[in-house]
Amino acid sequence: MMRKKRRSSVDKGDSAAPKAKKSRTTGRQAREVAPDETNESLFVAFLREAGVTLREGGTSNEIAVDQVVFQKRIQRQLQKSPRYPGIVQEFINGLETHIEDPERFRNCLLPCVPRLPDEDSSSFQESLLRMLLGIEMLQTFVINVLFEKLPEFMLNCTGDGGLNIPRVIINQLKWQDRVMDSKELAAKLMQLVSVAPVEVQRDIITSLPEILEDSQHNDVARELNSLLQENTQLTVPILDALSSLNLSSSLLTEVRGAVMAMLAAVHLEDLPVVVKFILHSVSASDANEVVCDLHKKLELEMCVLPPVLHASHSRMKSKGAAVSQDSVTLILDGIKSAVRFQKTISEAWLKAIENVEEAENHKVMDLLVLFILHSTNSNHSRRGAERVLKAKVRTGQIQEALLQKTFRDYSQVMRGYFPSILALAQSLLRSTDSCAVPFGGHMYRNSFTAFDSYCQQEVVGSLVTHVCSGVGGEVDVALELLCGLVTDKPSEMALYAVFVKGILDYMDNLTPQQIRKLFHLLSRLAFGQQQQGTHIQDDLHIVIRKQLSSTVPKYKRIGIIGAVMVVGSMGAHSSQSGTLSQETHRQVVALLELVQSCSKSSPEAAALYYDELANLILSSTLDPKVQEWIGRNVLDDFQNDFVVDLGPDITGSFLFPARVMYNLDEDEGQGGIAVNLLPLLARDSQQRVSPLCLSPFFRLLRLCEEKQHQGDLEEIDALLGCPLVITDMDIIEKVDSLSKAEREFLCSLLFHTINWLREVVNAFCRQKETEMKIKVMTRLQNITYLQTLLERALAGTPGYIPPLANFDGESTEGVVHSSAAPVHKTKKDGTGKKRKAPQKSLSDSVLEEGTEKAVFLVSYQPFFRELDMEVLSVLQCGLLSRSLLDSELHTKVREEVLLGPAELVFLLEDMLRKLEFSLTAAPAKRAPFLKGRADKSVGFSHLQQSSSKDIASCCVQLLPALCSHLENCHNHFQTLLSENGGMVDGPATDIQEYQLLSLAYQLLLQVVNTTFSWSGFSQPGQRSLLKKALAVLAGRLKQGGAELALEHLVKHSFEYLLNFRSTMPNLSTALCLSRLLSTVSEKGGNPAAYREQTASLARRFLSQEWVTASGEKERGNKFNEGLKTLLSIYLEHADDVLKAVEEIAGEGIPELLNAAKDDSSTTWPTLSRHTFLVFYKGMMSELEKAVRKIPAGRNSDSTEAQSEKLLTWKLAVRDFHILISLVKVFDTRLVLNVCLKYGRLFLESFLKLGMPLLDYSFKRHKEDVQSLLKTFQLSTRQLHHMCGHSKIHQDTSLTNHVPALKKSLEQFVYRVKVMLTLNNCQEAFWMGNLKNRDLKGQEILSQEGEEKEDEEEEEGEDASEPPEEQTDDEVRAVLRIPN
Repeated sequence: MMRKKRRSSVDKGDSAAPKAKKSRTTGRQAREVAPDETNESLFVAFLREAGVTLREGGTSNEIAVDQVVFQKRIQRQLQKSPRYPGIVQEFINGLETHIEDPERFRNCLLPCVPRLPDEDSSSFQESLLRMLLGIEMLQTFVINVLFEKLPEFMLNCTGDGGLNIPRVIINQLKWQDRVMDSKELAAKLMQLVSVAPVEVQRDIITSLPEILEDSQHNDVARELNSLLQENTQLTVPILDALSSLNLSSSLLTEVRGAVMAMLAAVHLEDLPVVVKFILHSVSASDANEVVCDLHKKLELEMCVLPPVLHASHSRMKSKGAAVSQDSVTLILDGIKSAVRFQKTISEAWLKAIENVEEAENHKVMDLLVLFILHSTNSNHSRRGAERVLKAKVRTGQIQEALLQKTFRDYSQVMRGYFPSILALAQSLLRSTDSCAVPFGGHMYRNSFTAFDSYCQQEVVGSLVTHVCSGVGGEVDVALELLCGLVTDKPSEMALYAVFVKGILDYMDNLTPQQIRKLFHLLSRLAFGQQQQGTHIQDDLHIVIRKQLSSTVPKYKRIGIIGAVMVVGSMGAHSSQSGTLSQETHRQVVALLELVQSCSKSSPEAAALYYDELANLILSSTLDPKVQEWIGRNVLDDFQNDFVVDLGPDITGSFLFPARVMYNLDEDEGQGGIAVNLLPLLARDSQQRVSPLCLSPFFRLLRLCEEKQHQGDLEEIDALLGCPLVITDMDIIEKVDSLSKAEREFLCSLLFHTINWLREVVNAFCRQKETEMKIKVMTRLQNITYLQTLLERALAGTPGYIPPLANFDGESTEGVVHSSAAPVHKTKKDGTGKKRKAPQKSLSDSVLEEGTEKAVFLVSYQPFFRELDMEVLSVLQCGLLSRSLLDSELHTKVREEVLLGPAELVFLLEDMLRKLEFSLTAAPAKRAPFLKGRADKSVGFSHLQQSSSKDIASCCVQLLPALCSHLENCHNHFQTLLSENGGMVDGPATDIQEYQLLSLAYQLLLQVVNTTFSWSGFSQPGQRSLLKKALAVLAGRLKQGGAELALEHLVKHSFEYLLNFRSTMPNLSTALCLSRLLSTVSEKGGNPAAYREQTASLARRFLSQEWVTASGEKERGNKFNEGLKTLLSIYLEHADDVLKAVEEIAGEGIPELLNAAKDDSSTTWPTLSRHTFLVFYKGMMSELEKAVRKIPAGRNSDSTEAQSEKLLTWKLAVRDFHILISLVKVFDTRLVLNVCLKYGRLFLESFLKLGMPLLDYSFKRHKEDVQSLLKTFQLSTRQLHHMCGHSKIHQDTSLTNHVPALKKSLEQFVYRVKVMLTLNNCQEAFWMGNLKNRDLKGQEILSQEGEEKEDEEEEEGEDASEPPEEQTDDEVRAVLRIPN
């Protein structure tokens, strides 16, 4: 039945064929003439027979069978037709006729609908045309038909019903099981692309990977690449297509290169696709090159600026910015996906960023990529990103300006990387590198400013965590950041006041300075002008009252500090709100009265209250009413408690007779006043007023007067010249005869007197009148004199604990014990070693010579009142020396207010301590496991109020004065040398003045060096300050220095400082000058230019005989330490280290051996038997460093290169042999220790770097290699003897080195054998046993036959003549090397 039916349908098709052919030319007319559906064409009949029914209008074509069955039926019908293959053309003609009607064509493009659901048909069926394309014999014809129809719809892509006809036509060609003529199809598609509108072009191009077979991919890619250069509108579809095509590596590289070249011309919205294509087409081999190129050409700044610039032409400015931010987000997403799935990409990005060497070449992209790498952590990129960022920040290549720009322009984009930004900020803030910490702070600050409230909360929470960590530097920076945020963003920070308040639970870990900052921060939040943080006011009051009422001194101190900070915020003067309200004023006064009453019971607490109130008045502006209340109470109380009128006599019985001393106002007679110190100290325990409060109270009084009278101290200027009621200091002469109580009372009296005078100098140092300046200078003289008396009193009072002078210390007990420890030590001959250098100040160590007892006041610094930075302005006075003092000039000198040497030393020592505390970066800020008891910040409370930048600026302002003092010292010693015929120990030398001015000279150089060593000068913002400082030095030599470039300033400064080299009084000063020159040379960016001058200067100092003022040669541990550093400076900067070592070892040491016992080398006067170990260790160390820098030998080296390296090694081995041989003369255990340690290191370097060179050089330079090994063997045998000596003497410090050294000696033997084998000379090597001997070459009989060491002997053409070191008992290896 079915077969009959099929035949009938074919017959019908045959009869209908002529009609179908006719309809190709006059199809429309035929359809109009014969609309009747009974005249079915062959095409329609075949379809119906195969299972597809064509429908008219909007109804989809129906299919009754599965599409595979349909395709088989059509193919079978066509193949079995008698008219095959002509019938195929007829069938195609019928198709053309049928689809001439747009509605029918549309039906044929859309999927067919199953007629009735049954088991033979699936739920989804393809369109009729797609099913016909799947029939191989029809495919080419149907494709031609579709390409002929496509132009009809190009201009009007969207037909009825919103269907995009061209796109649907293209879709018919996708994913065909087989393409019959792929090449032809590709040609037609590309031809169509050349004429089609842009929309159709995009559809065709994006469909190419799904249409074409792999064989056509390369050809099509080339055409697409050409098209890409011509039409940037097609960038996205072309790159999408290219990324899906299977291309050869060479073609892919070519295409990627073309895309990279046009990167700058790509539209903003297309850029993400371009970047994604470039990164996803990278192979492991070319990742570095491609990413580096992309890094150079990709400018994200271009993504942001155009929308902003053109915003005025658009309707919505924000819309353009949003588009740019979206594009940047997509670009970064592309980079992120590439980084996540390709390890080489993340490594390449890190390398590309690392390779940028100039700060101006870094881009926003660099920071964003580092954030991406940190956030993805693919292939452990997080650690790499953190490492690179720290390194770039440390070197100043990534700077704050770039970070601000990134946050400003890309805040929306960066929000997605906030967790990484926060983690990096935490890491930087915890860094031990002082340069990295500020950058972490900037990241926190910008994150708070740019991001939403969630991020702000996280930032505050993280900063609070830093504060609670207890790590010093971390806490300081975090508190500074929180204070800055409260100042800049008070309303936002008020929302998070509860978080900040949580720090109050962790105050035990905070220093007083940090507690000040914390309460300043909280009080600003709680009592600020906006009053947003009022909800924590009550909590703050409760905490303060609780701490004030505590009997534990530590918590009472916290309460006092907190209360004063709250007073500062509540009573602050505001220009906007006017004067304080009555209620607020009442609260402030009540709080002050509460603190006063709570601190009355403890003098230490009262003194702290006065100090804190003084700091508040100095640092902030209080309301006039509050200021007036404080000033009125202070002045009255001070007069009542501490000042008495001068009368004819002083009543009362005391330990010592009371005397009025140090009166500078003698002309006032009996009408003056005096500071009542001795009676107060004597009655300290019986009355409410303690002498502890004298200095703090006066400081508060002085600052109140300054505030109220704009710096004028006329109301209290009598206190500068008024005397003190103390005792006659002649009693110091008989201190040993006093009782313990009397000695301790005398020491306390001296401490209080000195501290009073220090505060007086603090108060009046800035006064301009000459009379006041003279009085200040006199007070400085009083201080220096009293300090010498105090040293003598302390030396006779062992175990004495001084009264406190700084009251905010964390643990006063710890300070007392650590400071009091050296009090009872006495200076005796030969016991100087017991005292460690850090416990001495320079003046102590210099002036202790010739004294029977020595107490080092530097240990007592915490018990002296702190001098303000303003006191250092006294340094601007000239220098007074004995050469200026004669009968004619004495009056003039007094009028000019000149500094004496002792006062100059006093001020410079204080300045140096301040600079070392604030400008010298600590090596690490990590808290030790067991915290030290002594707090190093005690005595620097006022200094901590200033930033390191302020301190550095102050030093730069003082530089002219420091230079003047340097020149004065230089002139003094120059005059001294000329008067004494070039000798410092002549009859005209005043020993005390010589010592003081030597010390001043050294201190001046140290102060200038510490200033220039400040790490802040490396920051871009401080470049102008550095130039200003260098201009001061350069200007002393050449006028107009300020306009010069940095390199020229460094050059002139170096030349200026070099002029001081001729008048160095001792080695320590010479070392300070060398260090200063080295520091200055590094500021110009080219320190290598000054190497020769630095080496020449160091050599000059090493070749100079250093003599003290008493005519003795300098010696001792301190001299040896300086000599060691100076020698290392010389050898490090010498052009040829090997020649320099040979010169000292080959000339200086033989001279020393020939000299008398206490004499030294004539060429190197600093080289004596006392300093031999210093020279020996320095030369061994530098020789070992030098050979490590010799490049390893390579087979590819030219003959000249090999010869040069071989010559270098010959020099090194010769130097080594000379130094090793010296052990026979200088055989102390310390010399042996140095020899064993550095001998092994030298041998290891020779094995690693020298032996490969011998491998390749042996045949070309046989004699040189032979000579080198012969020399080196002598050294290895001596090392072998040292090992035997160490074992015999059983010295642990020596035997520790023996196992590793013997291992290296054994490796050397076999390594030489390998070298000979490589060069086919193995028969020349013969190995025997070497007997153990001591340093003198004597056999060690106790070990004979037990412990043997294999060692090769020298290479030689004639082995019959052993070298001098050999004995006949040794079994020698003979290397018979053929010619």
